Amino acid sequence: MTGVQRGVEFRPLESGDPASVAGYRLAARLGAGGMGTVYLSYTPGGHPIALKTIRPELGEDPEFRRRFRQEVQAAQRVQGLYTAPVIDYDTEGERPWLATAYVAGPSLASAVGEHGPLPAESVLLLLAGMAEALSVIHRADIVHRDLKPSNVLLASDGPRVIDFGIARAADATALTGTGVSIGTPSFMSPEQGAGKRVTAASDVFALGQVAVFAARGTGAYGDGPSHAVLYRIVHEEPDLDGLPEHLGFVARCFAKDPAERPSPAEIIALCQEASPTPLRQSGSWLPEAIAAQITQRVSASAALAAAPAVPTPTVPATPADPTPPPHTPHPHTPASTPVHAAPTTAAPQVPTTATPSFGPVVPLPRPQAPFPPSYGPPAAPRPPFAPQHQQPAWRPLPLPPKKNQAGKWIGIAAAVVMGLFWLGSCASALGDLGDSSDSYGDSSATGGDTGSGSDLESTRTRPDPTPVTYRGVNIPESYSVRFADAPPKPFDAPDGSSPRYESDSDLYYYDGNGSGNDPLLGSSGEKVVLLNNAQKGSLATCRAETRYTKEVKLSQVSKGSQLCVHSSSGHVALVTFQGRAPENDPSDYVSVDITVWRNAEDPSTVE
Repeated sequence: MTGVQRGVEFRPLESGDPASVAGYRLAARLGAGGMGTVYLSYTPGGHPIALKTIRPELGEDPEFRRRFRQEVQAAQRVQGLYTAPVIDYDTEGERPWLATAYVAGPSLASAVGEHGPLPAESVLLLLAGMAEALSVIHRADIVHRDLKPSNVLLASDGPRVIDFGIARAADATALTGTGVSIGTPSFMSPEQGAGKRVTAASDVFALGQVAVFAARGTGAYGDGPSHAVLYRIVHEEPDLDGLPEHLGFVARCFAKDPAERPSPAEIIALCQEASPTPLRQSGSWLPEAIAAQITQRVSASAALAAAPAVPTPTVPATPADPTPPPHTPHPHTPASTPVHAAPTTAAPQVPTTATPSFGPVVPLPRPQAPFPPSYGPPAAPRPPFAPQHQQPAWRPLPLPPKKNQAGKWIGIAAAVVMGLFWLGSCASALGDLGDSSDSYGDSSATGGDTGSGSDLESTRTRPDPTPVTYRGVNIPESYSVRFADAPPKPFDAPDGSSPRYESDSDLYYYDGNGSGNDPLLGSSGEKVVLLNNAQKGSLATCRAETRYTKEVKLSQVSKGSQLCVHSSSGHVALVTFQGRAPENDPSDYVSVDITVWRNAEDPSTVE
């Protein structure tokens, strides 16, 4: 891509990168990490922005989407001078994304790695600016959870703290244990490393680590494997050798007890006291080499904005369906810009000699047609008739002589009379059959008590289906699973309503959004049975038990408790409760094992 300057860490778009996202043209790559990829783009007015697309693995997790939506909405309330404000976002699309103001400066990690530690005066301004950013973030009820040098950008007028709150959304997913690393162990707090509750004081611990790194070029707990550094964080004291004397107050940030750490406001006051002159952010707060790098980035960003867009062909999302679905523009995107749309390409022209797509062309029975067919391409001109000896073998037959029509009408009248008589006899016989079967139909509808209904008979005669077991199914609060899915995957109502009112919620977990009521496990089929400890969970047991209820309180179950659940679709499941999310887990979910006998009984309709 023309105009990309590698010296300022702008990289060209790769083959798998989109050309645009929601109408924002992507100009270059800014970086990539465990959460996703960050691109340089521009608003319609030409202001540069940083647009981050979330990794597909995270976007497919329903709990991540729920958390990400909450954190992005909360991040919109953060409007501090030392943060990058949220400009636009989409948390509901196929691949979620978030756009923030672009900061034309390197990260602290990049600056220290390239130019060495910052001067003590710069560290004080850095620390005060980061503390002010944390004050604004914490007032929005957000804990950053992943404050580290790469999440601190150096602008000409002070630092910018980025990516606040997104790590919390990722921590709430099951993907954190399957190769997706969220959070940097070298900059975690002791409570975060030990899996305990994370609070705003955890960000203060990380703030101290970032300050030591900026002033010394190494972390407060040394280098090496991440698990070794994390062990030292949890069990040992920090190494502050070589730290400038007037930065000694940073040691308070490393208290093992979160309550003993200073607040961000206290840190700002301590920075003011430690500075020989009043702290003032200005264009000269950074070393000259870093300031020159910032100027270079501003110029490169302007050059990319002026570069013409290079059209790239886009494969349609659904090639099997030539008719595109109706498009809904993003609420924050200007109407003049196409949103989520591929470049328009002209439809291929069908040659005039093509065969109609609805089947082979059947020749007309006679060679002379007064008009061409009304479908398909126009027919080629026909040659003149051949001489007599070249005519086809068929000949027009002479018209038969006219016959007397009276006999025909008499026959038709007689046939009509016979038909009416026959239809009357059939209707009488069908009426008798209907009268004799009505009582059986009624008893089959209410025959559950007598055991003679057709539903019960079909259930008894149907062969038992093969059970399928799914272990460790995590159902987040206000989510449901369907027994027909393989494996059952949690989903939420598209309109955000309660799962209790969704017709396909075969098994749901509902906590009233933290209202304090007893959480519930239930089913839209309204056939849930909590088995006794002495009962053995099986298909036969589930068929025999009729103590149906719609919901079971979570206080009634414990690890190993079993529930029989009958879905409206005819599936029967044995649900084994394994537990609820621990208190230190940022998400709220239940874990269950599900054994499903699909189509084990006739479908039913809940009235």
